[in-house]
Amino acid sequence: MTVAWRHLLRALHLQTLSPRTPKAGPSLNGAFWTSVTKLGLHTKPIMPPCDFTPERYQSIAYSRVLDIHKQHLSPVQTAYFPEPLLLHQGHMEWLFDYEGNRYLDFFSGIVTVSVGHCHPKLNAAAQTQLGRLWHTSPVFFHPPIHEYAEKLSALLPEPLKVIFLVNSGSEANDLAMLMARAHTNNTDIISFRGAYHGCSPYTIGLTNVGFYKMRIPTGMGCRSTMCPDVFRGPWGGSHCRDSPVQTTRECSCAPDCCQAKDQYIEQFKDTLSTSVAKSIAGFFAEPIQGVSGVVQYPKGFLKEAFELVRERGGVCIADEVQTGFGRLGSHFWGFQTHDVLPDIVTMAKGIGNGFPMAAVVTSPEIAESLAKCLFHFNTFGGNPVACAIGSAVLEVIQDENLQENSREVGTYLLLKLAKLRDEFDIVGDVRGKGLMIGIEMVKDKVGSDLPHSLQLTVALGGCKLTCLVLSERAHGDRKTQRRWISDEQEGRVSTEC
Repeated sequence: MTVAWRHLLRALHLQTLSPRTPKAGPSLNGAFWTSVTKLGLHTKPIMPPCDFTPERYQSIAYSRVLDIHKQHLSPVQTAYFPEPLLLHQGHMEWLFDYEGNRYLDFFSGIVTVSVGHCHPKLNAAAQTQLGRLWHTSPVFFHPPIHEYAEKLSALLPEPLKVIFLVNSGSEANDLAMLMARAHTNNTDIISFRGAYHGCSPYTIGLTNVGFYKMRIPTGMGCRSTMCPDVFRGPWGGSHCRDSPVQTTRECSCAPDCCQAKDQYIEQFKDTLSTSVAKSIAGFFAEPIQGVSGVVQYPKGFLKEAFELVRERGGVCIADEVQTGFGRLGSHFWGFQTHDVLPDIVTMAKGIGNGFPMAAVVTSPEIAESLAKCLFHFNTFGGNPVACAIGSAVLEVIQDENLQENSREVGTYLLLKLAKLRDEFDIVGDVRGKGLMIGIEMVKDKVGSDLPHSLQLTVALGGCKLTCLVLSERAHGDRKTQRRWISDEQEGRVSTEC
């Protein structure tokens, strides 16, 4: 565990680097503001120490940044907070804005900065490679790609030993879709409702989140199935999840048996019987569903679902873009927590600690099927600098024991957050594994209705004022359907809501 995290675990609260006066906000009544002393978590917050001093900001004025963004960058509103953060520098788990304010990063660039901002080992690896060779394309060999391939393949079980290097998670899932169809000569691919597998023209068919859907045709041959959500779904109980924290729903199941799993499997069978051809190309699943709120499936569900898919001639694809590289603590890959062996694994985000990099790993047989039908070529995939950084990431995870750190810190945090669930009516569920943690907010625990968006907006703004960087995510109606998602990768926290 890092020194900063040892301090954080003692406090679990924060204080700004310099005095600030919070702006007046809307007044909210009810359980959102009450019962604030029961656990002793609401005393004056203390920021963990930091011995790093950022450089003085000397770039574009904040007002000019806003003007340029409005005039020349995408009109899609992706920035969080009414006054977007203008970040200037990062150091390990810390971020610094243009005014020099220090923030504890609970976001990590959307679950991407896996070993810390500007980690010195990664900086050194990047600088060395930049001084040696930037780019070749796949038509020439270079040592970094072979060194990285050997290291990454050693972390995956047989027969997952053939690696295709690309540049993003969407691109990796695009390629995995093509592999599945090339290998099976089938078209239909199934994914969960609420799944996010990318926003490219191809993967958008696999993504089943309302506001990513378009009126124009996309995603031919993609079919959705019910997500086995044991908190919000029709079935769930007190033993369903592979997590230190279970739902508050009651059931009569023994610890090694899950009736909810059986019910959700029946729904999956119904999809296979009614919505796809007799032979299918594949099934995509995140080991824990990320974007829709760190949704965990009943234990044993994926194993049985994989068997059903293979009976239909399909291949099973594990999307490890968010769950991979030790995040879940108990295992290096999320699929290992389900005791399954996928046919294809996709990975991105934490693979390069923020450097554009992704990969698809599969068996020699499936790789050969792709090669027979497509001359697959990627100009930037396996770039020398990317591979040097990727190797350094793997070394840091091992040398600093970050997988174990995820397990230790994540379990501690889950159990503490479960106490908040018991105290506050607005906290409906706490779930997750390692440092992929979800906190679902509700209007009340009786009906589990979604909370008023104003409550979450005020909470999010309050976290910003205390120098805690969070994000906001809404699925479906942005005004009503929101979930707080707290994740951390190997000792650095990433929180979305």
